[in-house]
Amino acid sequence: MTLATDVIPLGERAQRSILDHVIAIGDEAETTYLEVKSSLDLSSKVGVAKVAKFLLGAANRRPREAATHFHGYAVLVIGAQKGSTPGVPRGVEAHELEDRLRPYLGPQFPAFEFGRIGVGDGDDREVLFVIAQPPQDGQPIFPCHKGFQGEDRRDNLEDGAVYVRGTSNTRPARAGEVLALVERARGGGRAPIDLHVEILGSIGRVDRVDEVLERLYDFEEEAFSKRHQPDKSTFASTSMLLASSVLGGRPPQTAEERAECLDAWRSEKPAHVAQGREHFLGVGLPGIGIRVVSRDRFVAKPHLIVTFHGCEVFDYREADEADYNKVVEPVLPRHDLLRPAFGPSELRITPRGYPVVWTNRGDDAEVVLTPDSFRPNVAWTSDQDDYVILARDSQAGSVSVTWVLTEDGSDAVARGEFKVTAAELIDAADLFETAFLKGE
Repeated sequence: MTLATDVIPLGERAQRSILDHVIAIGDEAETTYLEVKSSLDLSSKVGVAKVAKFLLGAANRRPREAATHFHGYAVLVIGAQKGSTPGVPRGVEAHELEDRLRPYLGPQFPAFEFGRIGVGDGDDREVLFVIAQPPQDGQPIFPCHKGFQGEDRRDNLEDGAVYVRGTSNTRPARAGEVLALVERARGGGRAPIDLHVEILGSIGRVDRVDEVLERLYDFEEEAFSKRHQPDKSTFASTSMLLASSVLGGRPPQTAEERAECLDAWRSEKPAHVAQGREHFLGVGLPGIGIRVVSRDRFVAKPHLIVTFHGCEVFDYREADEADYNKVVEPVLPRHDLLRPAFGPSELRITPRGYPVVWTNRGDDAEVVLTPDSFRPNVAWTSDQDDYVILARDSQAGSVSVTWVLTEDGSDAVARGEFKVTAAELIDAADLFETAFLKGE
């Protein structure tokens, strides 16, 4: 049974809904905003201490978190359990309960609400609802003002202790929770985040990428089939004359061997095309970076996610890394004994702790920035040799960019959105010529 928590739990209709939920699932209903007691003697010390503990924990919640359910209110249900409503004796008055609670809560404790629903055949039993007010920014920490030692240590209260609501119980606050309450007492803690995010460099638009790559692979296959070494004007590789590891270090001699090599190459073609596309665009397009300025506000250990909607991201490659054989995989793999199999440009190892990570997520490109901090009114800028961004729709004149920022020690989330004009459209053949055939 799902409980609707987008209501204020003060009216009978809302309280009956809560009661039905408790009857349906019992103690499993307990959360940060709801506690259940099947029976409680509110004339006894232990009964009053249990209510005091709940109210103290509810008062020491953080406003933003509390507001997600019951508009910030928290509810203690007394006299209900899974499958039944034993209730408590009718006659408990709110002002009498307040007088018994005051020694534990202190004189400055916020008021609470009181509700009741009659149960059973007679008029002598009822279910009680003790309803804590929503916490507010600027409120102080509410410590316990009086100790209590019960037979069950879970009911104990310590004078001066700070209690908070856990997932399904009330417990002493941990250090981080105390610090968060100190921030609450300062009026919400830090000022709202006001962030300016700017893109450095340009988002590429390239037409006919797949078509040009397909043509290049056709040239490679045609050159292999002709059994001669093509010149560079055909964009074909020189690997035909190099030994094939498949054939034990010698070129294919028979038609069957050539067919075997070609079939193996064709079977891997989709993967090779995808890798070649990444290398081609990584070399051909300019890198971009992100500049961030936090206005009048220090941001500690920020986690900034910048999403380029309808885009792809690729590793940036320097111009001298351009390698035709990484765009078009040769039919016969090239074995250059004068250099290691994996050079620095192929490894692309990101140093541990590097504050920039980029990835493709669905149809979008996502960049995550995690620097140590953003200092007030001081620009933080990422390098422009990490990645390139390509608009998936080559005809789109602009790209939508959104960002989401969180910071260490705060529940606040800042968001923004803006448009970036894409670069002038370039044909893939022209881009390839510029990047791979310049000076040939």
